[in-house]
Amino acid sequence: MTRPDDARLTSDGLSARSGGKVLALACGALAHEILALKAANGWTHLDLHCLPANLHLWPDRIPDAVEAAVEKFRPAYDSIFVVYADCGTGGLLQARCAKLGVEMVEGPHCYSFFAGNADFAERAEHEITSFYLTDFLVKQFDAFVWKPMGFEKHPELIQMMFGNYEKLVYLAQIDDPALDIRARACAARLSLAYERRVTGYGDLTQALRDAVSGA
Repeated sequence: MTRPDDARLTSDGLSARSGGKVLALACGALAHEILALKAANGWTHLDLHCLPANLHLWPDRIPDAVEAAVEKFRPAYDSIFVVYADCGTGGLLQARCAKLGVEMVEGPHCYSFFAGNADFAERAEHEITSFYLTDFLVKQFDAFVWKPMGFEKHPELIQMMFGNYEKLVYLAQIDDPALDIRARACAARLSLAYERRVTGYGDLTQALRDAVSGA
């Protein structure tokens, strides 16, 4: 499959190609990682459908969007696995998935399950002043941080919004020096110290493995 375009994943998502038995219904920000795991593990019976990643700018819309997609695709698949964490929905997405009878990834957000939920929770108390990015968010920093927060037109807002942060932590899914350079630049733009941790795919690997093997 052709590598999906990050800007399109942000605004439009990714349409499923029917033929598999299991559908991963995911956030567009996770498309590259899911496709990489699918290829590495030979999960030919797994299809991927991604909702637009920019739904994260309006997390209250995520449960309804997920429900609409589940209802649309349910007749075509033996099972559907929702590849979202809570993602700022305040438990509403988990409740909606339970109502729909579909499983979802555990964790409060993708930072947590990429880092490993247990490890992230252990660090959380000591990292309250850290701001996190993943591979996708490094590449789409302007679309998810710089423009929505108004920094493009009002750079004076940076201190107001990030004045209590101390460090930008880049949770890297792949070891890519080019992304490291871009992440460092993001930290510099926010006047934050920089740390990079190569997490790989964290808990996402086992979550998808369980979803695929259980079908």
